[in-house]
Amino acid sequence: MSYRQRLSLFVVIDSLIVITAIFISGFLVNADINVFTLPIVLSAAVILTSHLFFSWKLNLYKKAWEYASIGELLILIKIVTYSVLTALIAQQLILQETAFRLLAVTWLIHLLFMGGSRLTWRMYRNQLVNRYQDKKRTLIIGAGSAGTMVVRQLLHNRDCDLLPVAFIDDNPHKHQLDIMGIPVIGGSNKIAEAVEAFKIDNIVIAIPSLNKKELNTIFSECAKTTADTKILPMLEDLVTGKISVNQVRDVRVEDLLGRTPVEMDIELVSDSITDKVILVTGAGGSIGSEISRQVSLFNPKRLILLGHGENSIYTIEMELKELFKDSQIDIKTEIADLQDANKMMDIMRRYVPDVVYHAAAHKHVPLMERNPEEAVKNNIIGTRNVAEAASWNGVGTFVMVSTDKAVNPTSVMGASKKLAEMIVQEMDQESDTRFVAVRFGNVLGSRGSVIPHFKKQIERGGPVTVTHPDMIRYFMTIPEASRLVIQAGALAEGGEIFVLDMGEPVKIVDLAKNLIKLSGNSLNDIDIEFTGIRPGEKLFEELLKKEEIREEQIYPKIYIGKTADLYIEEIEQIVATYSSLSREELRETLLVLANRKRPAKQKEMLPISS
Repeated sequence: MSYRQRLSLFVVIDSLIVITAIFISGFLVNADINVFTLPIVLSAAVILTSHLFFSWKLNLYKKAWEYASIGELLILIKIVTYSVLTALIAQQLILQETAFRLLAVTWLIHLLFMGGSRLTWRMYRNQLVNRYQDKKRTLIIGAGSAGTMVVRQLLHNRDCDLLPVAFIDDNPHKHQLDIMGIPVIGGSNKIAEAVEAFKIDNIVIAIPSLNKKELNTIFSECAKTTADTKILPMLEDLVTGKISVNQVRDVRVEDLLGRTPVEMDIELVSDSITDKVILVTGAGGSIGSEISRQVSLFNPKRLILLGHGENSIYTIEMELKELFKDSQIDIKTEIADLQDANKMMDIMRRYVPDVVYHAAAHKHVPLMERNPEEAVKNNIIGTRNVAEAASWNGVGTFVMVSTDKAVNPTSVMGASKKLAEMIVQEMDQESDTRFVAVRFGNVLGSRGSVIPHFKKQIERGGPVTVTHPDMIRYFMTIPEASRLVIQAGALAEGGEIFVLDMGEPVKIVDLAKNLIKLSGNSLNDIDIEFTGIRPGEKLFEELLKKEEIREEQIYPKIYIGKTADLYIEEIEQIVATYSSLSREELRETLLVLANRKRPAKQKEMLPISS
């Protein structure tokens, strides 16, 4: 219906309401069938004219009554009051008398009919929308501003298939109240009971201010039901219109992590990246590709994507060129093997980067246990080649991505990363380039991580395999890990090992249970099997050894570890002899050196197992 048609319809309806209200008032006041008296006819003409004038003046006909609130009701009261007062003045001026009783009753009936007509239309429309759409009965967690906004939009959104039928809120003052016609039935301990009583299909968590611990508590209650649990997007995104309320999303495992992500110092990072030449090794990997995305946000002059796998490098190149097509970033790609020292030197010589983010590495613990020589070639020799090329060509800052598995390592992968850290720290002492390492825990969703593995097992119907019931790990998201690497580059003075305060560690079995629940299954549907600790694995990971710990934070939630003993000559011996050793000999040699605690200046060489 066009605006003109809508306006004409409202004028006709309101005119009939005004006339009917006046003549009914005349009949009630005079108790006479003959209501066509001069005071009544005069009042009818004046009130009708005044009503239409004040309705136009106060924009009544521009209001959508299906979304009416207290504001629209106040406007209606003003219009009716002004119209009746105008009639009172007209009676006094023309008739020299005023029919107070007539006008008082007219005011009441006029307001009742006007408000009633709007309310009737709103109720009819709501029933019509709900009747002809197959909507899912929805429980809203949170009866605050966000929850009421969700309910308002859901009730009037034809495109959304969610129908709010009840609220849950932990504020006892709201219990047993109706908000927008929706009952508040109790606190979060009533979730399971409400789902059963109201036959709930969906649960929407609509409390943006929830911290991770509170969200975990609520999700645990929701997981006891068969309802599909979703979470509200950021409230500011709803208010600004960036997203709509029907874009509620599934709860993700990242939402349940008991930590607050670290944010970057934008100004400091911008100074280190904007209009600079940046090189990322391993740019096709999970961390390397995300570093490349976030670096691009700061408009570097040139971004070099270096990697060994052509498909992954091509993919991130195409993605960045599409995402930043309106920017002036010069994106270059290099397919190269870190073990090719001449190629590394050539790349550094041609581009002379200001910052190098070294994210390329072999990271899979079981695979490196079976192939220790590859860990030496990629993680140790590869790091040395890139670091030496960076130093030789005057790179400003070199940031190496490391791991918590480098602390007291029990695996080949952890040991190789520990020795790579030593190489980087030694290079810092000899070079004008600032060399630093960044150490963090497991990354959610990275290639080969436990999350995608669990999801595939759940999709197949289980079982989900966990190595040990007491296995715990630190977790962070890929964007957060990448921000830490970038922030470290901006903070670098040289020689540091940056460590993130990872929050509370997570039990892997609890993570598996949450993923099963998030997938819409119950723990009765998907079994969890314990397979035993794999070679090289530890029950728990550490981020710093005792002798490395410094208590002060250099940046919120970022610590700097003390420089450890460096065994460069022994590392060089491993590099020179690894190909002649058996895998068992090489594995033992790496672990002994990575865990050695004697002074670095001692010249005694490592014993080689026979």
